[in-house]
Amino acid sequence: MRKEMKKPELVFIPSPGMGHLGSTVELAKLLIDRNEHLSITVLITKFPFETKVGSSTDSQTETSDSRIRFLELKKDESASQTASSNLFMYQFIEDHKSSARDVLAEISNSASSDLAGVLIDMFCSSMIDVAKEFGVPSYVFYTSGAAMLGLILHLQSLRDDFGEDVTNYENSKVELPVPTYINPVPVKVLPSRLFDKEGGGNMFLNLAKRYRETKGIVINSFLELESHAIQVLSNDKTIPPVYPVGPILNLKGSDGQNQETEMIMKWLDIQPDSSVVFLCFGSGGCFDGYQVKEIAYALERSGYRFLWSLRRPPPKGKFEFPGDYENLEEVLPEGFLERTAEVGKVIGWAPQAAVLSHPAVGGFVSHCGWNSTLESVWYGVPTATWPLYAEQQVNAFQMLKDVGMAVEIKMDFKNTFREPSTAIVAADLIEKAIKHLMDPENEIRKKVTEMKEKSRLTLNGGGSSSASLGRFLDAVIDNIP
Repeated sequence: MRKEMKKPELVFIPSPGMGHLGSTVELAKLLIDRNEHLSITVLITKFPFETKVGSSTDSQTETSDSRIRFLELKKDESASQTASSNLFMYQFIEDHKSSARDVLAEISNSASSDLAGVLIDMFCSSMIDVAKEFGVPSYVFYTSGAAMLGLILHLQSLRDDFGEDVTNYENSKVELPVPTYINPVPVKVLPSRLFDKEGGGNMFLNLAKRYRETKGIVINSFLELESHAIQVLSNDKTIPPVYPVGPILNLKGSDGQNQETEMIMKWLDIQPDSSVVFLCFGSGGCFDGYQVKEIAYALERSGYRFLWSLRRPPPKGKFEFPGDYENLEEVLPEGFLERTAEVGKVIGWAPQAAVLSHPAVGGFVSHCGWNSTLESVWYGVPTATWPLYAEQQVNAFQMLKDVGMAVEIKMDFKNTFREPSTAIVAADLIEKAIKHLMDPENEIRKKVTEMKEKSRLTLNGGGSSSASLGRFLDAVIDNIP
């Protein structure tokens, strides 16, 4: 007898980290709003070094809907081999397979639920094996952009179909034609991980290779922003169907620090409209003392009001995220805080979405993480690009060259809290970019405002992302075993 009375249940497996979990939860909410019978179980994993993850996870998983539940996966201690830092993520997901298997078994044996499939984060493709064990389809939730998805699939095809060793491009001045980008992509903006000859580069491409085994790829983007890339992906029959359903944003953020947020927002309340440049570099963004001083000189000389989220690099050898400075004066130029007290504010952690939504903010100096890129579009705040790691350089390239909605500070800068950059971006360059960014006559401002309006409409009834979300739901129901 077919399980007609059972209700479909999807299992989501996001990667650890605030940027992945927040958008996953928002996608879950959108899906259950569209299908009254659907329920979703989100499987949460936590890095051992995420000291503040408790409060941020709690805020990101707040929902009043009983059809979304959250379960924390336990690490399989018996499988915990030590992996190199470049293979850490792959091994981390492997170590949680056994716990995921237990959850899928529980749903499969349920009298009330019909396991409809598994939607995995872009870094969790080894979980496809677990879905296959239970005979259910898997789908990918790609939390970066459509152009980036096309890039990684293109490089994987070059390796597997044409025998090209991508690592040979390292440090070259080659510009690669990539179908999902309008302009050739300079090798210097590709993620550093791709050039790791110790296995990290291959691991990255192996993740993409497995996307091709799935029934569909959900992308956190929207047609109006990435029309070229989405069209290319949709026409490629070697790739599963793509469903651009964005912008999916966790606009509440991970706000466990209400007092600090209140203080920041009160300061913004007394600033004129579009007068403040906001500098924020994400949960992993930080600079050493020399670079901090160059930023400070640039801000002071620019004459613009500023709100600067300044984070302290973790101690050398410590595998943890940046924190806040206990004493800002130890890293800033002498007298800087006093001289800029009337026009600027230096803070630690920042409630990014809340700040970008404030009318006083007129420009955003950003690391160009994809969530931050979508937030700047959603709030219509022009961006100056200062990427640091992962795919941020490619995002910066896309926003600068293909979309024409950003100002460049440095497009190919690379700096991680584990591998600090020895290069310094000079104050003159930063100052010039800030002045260009904040210029009210800047033509980029008009483009960003137009895209803001489009981003607000795309998830409404009749919008392109709304239609795409509907197609994805239909596919899920049709593919239930």
